[in-house]
Amino acid sequence: MQTNDKLNFSNFIADSVSKYANNPALGFTDEKMMTYAEMGQRISAVMAFLETLDIKHGDKVVIFSQNMPNWGIVYFALQCMGVVTVPVLPEFNKHELYNVLQHSGARAVFVSDSLVYKVAEIEKNFVELIVRIDDFEILEGNKRAINFDENARSTNTYDPDENEMAILLYTSGTTGDSKGVMLSQKNVLTNAIQSEAVQPIHELDRFLSVLPLSHTYENTIGLILPILKGANVSYLRKPPTASVLIPAMQKVKPHLMLTVPMIIEKVYKNSILPEIQKKTITRKLHNFKPTRKLVHYLAGKKLYKTFGGNLKFFGIGGAKLDSTVEQFLRDAKFPYAIGYGLTETAPLLAGSNPSQTKLQAIGPKVINCELRINNPDPVTGEGEIWAKGPNVMLGYYKNEAKTHEVLTEDGWFKTGDLGVFDKDGWLSHKGRLKNLIVGANGENIYPEEIESLINNFHHVIESVVLEQKGKLVALVHFNREELEERIREMKADFALKMDEKFEEFQQKVDRATEELAAELQNYINTRVNKFSRIQLLVVHPDPFQKTATHKIKRYLYS
Repeated sequence: MQTNDKLNFSNFIADSVSKYANNPALGFTDEKMMTYAEMGQRISAVMAFLETLDIKHGDKVVIFSQNMPNWGIVYFALQCMGVVTVPVLPEFNKHELYNVLQHSGARAVFVSDSLVYKVAEIEKNFVELIVRIDDFEILEGNKRAINFDENARSTNTYDPDENEMAILLYTSGTTGDSKGVMLSQKNVLTNAIQSEAVQPIHELDRFLSVLPLSHTYENTIGLILPILKGANVSYLRKPPTASVLIPAMQKVKPHLMLTVPMIIEKVYKNSILPEIQKKTITRKLHNFKPTRKLVHYLAGKKLYKTFGGNLKFFGIGGAKLDSTVEQFLRDAKFPYAIGYGLTETAPLLAGSNPSQTKLQAIGPKVINCELRINNPDPVTGEGEIWAKGPNVMLGYYKNEAKTHEVLTEDGWFKTGDLGVFDKDGWLSHKGRLKNLIVGANGENIYPEEIESLINNFHHVIESVVLEQKGKLVALVHFNREELEERIREMKADFALKMDEKFEEFQQKVDRATEELAAELQNYINTRVNKFSRIQLLVVHPDPFQKTATHKIKRYLYS
């Protein structure tokens, strides 16, 4: 885009299609990619289709779909016309979907074939059109006679206002309060440019998309940014399980990927660490601090090949990365980088690239944006992170009271996150302000830090630390399958006792879990300060419910 152009999608798409016409743009991992020229034609065809459906500037249209090339095509077409796009997370249940449709006042829904069943289950008389995004067949509505023509072109000229609401994103937050975040085209395009200043993107760079496009993290940095710079994006046809993702990475050999901490933490805990512990020599080398780095480096080389062997940027955002896992990535020379932001800031506020990471730190603020720590603690320098800049949202849709709570009159956005700057201006994240627990004598207790310690204990999958009736309580979800296997291995004569009743065996597992819980509580309390000691540890039998970026919905357990 030229510097004197408006920051709108009409200019952005026209510029990219012209500049990178023959470059590959979007496609599935197992199919031929469409070029930028073909993408431009398809966007124009969808615009012509929307015009015949009488979808106009200012209307609201929901995209409720798994990731696919047509997701981006529809999104770009809507934005070029000035139609408000309402991306909805595929994980939303029918109740959440109904609330979004009703609250947004959407006229139409583009839904993927895999999610049609959810749309069919809800009352939606107020929605005029349901269109299958896979092939643009009209499933419901009074315009079912209209067919999509892939050769059609829109002949209208659009010049959307860069400052008006263009995207309406309903967060599925950890607080339980789903809000409609209003973003402008200037917000998201500015943030794409800010992100490129953190990690330069080159023509023909290959992205592999695994996070939902309906989340602003993947949308801005994993779709808008690569298309802005002439790169290409590949999508999976199935959810990114190991059996799907590993072959895809070998085929695409991506240069860039965006993930959340839980993904790489699972890889470390379920694959890398067991492999290290399996062999006596590597186990001993790993337990000895001076040689641990070498073990990590060798394991990292194998991991790098698993990811296709071409990665130059493995972006991690959405939550704080576990320090043990981050130390492994550093020792392994794996090209990871940390980013921090929120839906309300489109999203990136601070970050680094793989050439300049610091342990448990995020990075400097992005360009053309102000960050400050409001009311910092005079001793630690910690306080709430406030942000100001062209990437900060317009407000919450139909919720002025909530908007005024988080946006000051002079434009500062209160993130609700606790942070601190170091002497080099690097931001570190301490946790959510709402999660902060104040001890009996006014001490600050950061539950996320205690959870990180718990989650590195053997047989722990995940945990939540909270305050209940003045007590510090840890809810811990253990890996029961691992415990069962451990008990089987300990019983040399297990094979001879197959008549042992299921109930008896499960009782042994229960007792082992209780013993492990007691051991864990002692382990934690000997490693934290006295006011952060766990007073009650509760075994949580089921996985915790999570948001789209795999953050635990803490409000459900408080």
